[in-house]
Amino acid sequence: MTNIVVLVKQVPDTYSERKLSGSDHTLDRESADAVLDEINEKAVEEALKIKEAGEGEVTVISVGPDRATDAIRKALSMGADKAIHVSDEALHGSDAIATAKVLAAAVGKVEGYDLIIAGNEASDGRGAAVPAILAEVLGLPQLTYVRALTVEGTSVKADRETEDGITHLEANLPALVSVSEKINEPRYPSFKGIMAAKKKPVETLTIADLGIDAGEVGLGNAWSTVVESSPKPPRTAGEKVEDEGDGGSKVAEYLVAQKLI
Repeated sequence: MTNIVVLVKQVPDTYSERKLSGSDHTLDRESADAVLDEINEKAVEEALKIKEAGEGEVTVISVGPDRATDAIRKALSMGADKAIHVSDEALHGSDAIATAKVLAAAVGKVEGYDLIIAGNEASDGRGAAVPAILAEVLGLPQLTYVRALTVEGTSVKADRETEDGITHLEANLPALVSVSEKINEPRYPSFKGIMAAKKKPVETLTIADLGIDAGEVGLGNAWSTVVESSPKPPRTAGEKVEDEGDGGSKVAEYLVAQKLI
């Protein structure tokens, strides 16, 4: 029996225009459609596969504003059993360290968990640091960049892929695993799953409920901030080459001038 916690995050749709807020240079989450991050769908799928191979329960945890409930419901409609949603205005602008501390407190609300599964990195921040920080805060072994995962009794085995090759890892449970995009292909929620998700429990907590002081989180307490930003400049017109029998030479001259050849 394996009880699994999956960390999920609602992010701006990658097909939407994403931009920073002009007031504090944090991500403007209202300017784009919000979706469950694709890498988190893969994390949920891996948890469900482990659960279906034996017994257990899958709890999803998300830190985000009220609208993040849509991402949570997507995970529940895939087959997760219940969820914890940490929502608090004081969290706005929190960095990776503060986020990991909040997640650690939320994970502590899940009794008897054996495994935590997360995505390697979210598509909005691209920091790829929260899973490792969370493992350190909780004192758990961490298996990162995982492309294949197996749970056997009280241990977990994983294939970790990096630019240097594939490493075979093993750790005792409880442990934390972050998965790569190669881990699986997530299922589509069925109509039955979508309807069932509406009845599954979602516990909403504030940082006070987790015993965290507002002075530990938020933009004002972040270790790193964006101090300046500017919009991407508009595209300029290209150079048109008229081919009068010497088009090839003109193109070559242009490429040489741009130091491309």
